[in-house]
Amino acid sequence: MHDKIAALSLTDADRDPTGFADKLGRSFGDTGFAIIADHGIAQALIDRAEAQAKAFFVLPEEVKRRYAIAGTGGARGYTPFGIETAKGHTAHDLKEFWHVGRDLPKGHTFAAVMSPNVWPVEVADFKPTMLELYDAFDRFGVQILAAIARFLGIDEDYFRDTVRDGNSVLRLLHYPPQDEPTGKHIRAGAHEDINTITLLLGAEEAGLELLTRDGRWIPVSPKSGELVINIGDMLQRLTNGRLRSTSHRVVNPSPDRAAHARSSMPFFLHFRPDFLIEALPGTIEAGEAPQWPPITAHDYLAERLREIKLA
Repeated sequence: MHDKIAALSLTDADRDPTGFADKLGRSFGDTGFAIIADHGIAQALIDRAEAQAKAFFVLPEEVKRRYAIAGTGGARGYTPFGIETAKGHTAHDLKEFWHVGRDLPKGHTFAAVMSPNVWPVEVADFKPTMLELYDAFDRFGVQILAAIARFLGIDEDYFRDTVRDGNSVLRLLHYPPQDEPTGKHIRAGAHEDINTITLLLGAEEAGLELLTRDGRWIPVSPKSGELVINIGDMLQRLTNGRLRSTSHRVVNPSPDRAAHARSSMPFFLHFRPDFLIEALPGTIEAGEAPQWPPITAHDYLAERLREIKLA
């Protein structure tokens, strides 16, 4: 049973692309997760984004709620505390968050399904900082997808077009301090991500756990500055289960950390809305049918958002 999460440096991808891709792919196949150091996203940018996110979340509740946009499934702006509920759960998560999406030019093909961003006027430089971080995540994600393509034995540029103008989302997450009993609620209930891959900064604070194949919860513990990557359901479907979308959760803090808030910044990298997700050639055994039927990325996203009470 392999449940060791690979810890790699992106510099390895330049020195030994095949070795890097193999270690990354095997970790995704075993656990659905990997940890990457030297990812190239500037620490000064990360620090600036974290500071501005914190500045937003300490605003009065009535101010934050001005940015909660009805009818968008939480795709842009603010989602208040106590809304998102993991699929199959009844207890809501103990978190609030802000979503930044892709800025599209006027008249773009996907404008009908990708809402424009909103920006809090109360936090100086929020917009340029978050758009810069979004672009940095977007570029890094394409590098990781190239390594995944190498592991799968397909053209390294295969994914470039599948995610061009993809419906990717940067989430600024805030888990408030827990000053009173939480009952059956935890910071994030067990779930699998909807998207292609997730890139996560800010997971150094304990709490993130993944579920192993044999039913054990183990911690995901990156070092300071490292980035966590996990496979989402869309890529699991595309690879017919070869790469795993693994259940994970964020558990409540130990008593000595309960008074501390937890913050993180996941980037949910998505295929473009019209991309048809169907099993890649070579991922289906002879004589067998694919595990899942074809579906467009947009239709799958809409289906899953309804399941987690965001739409």
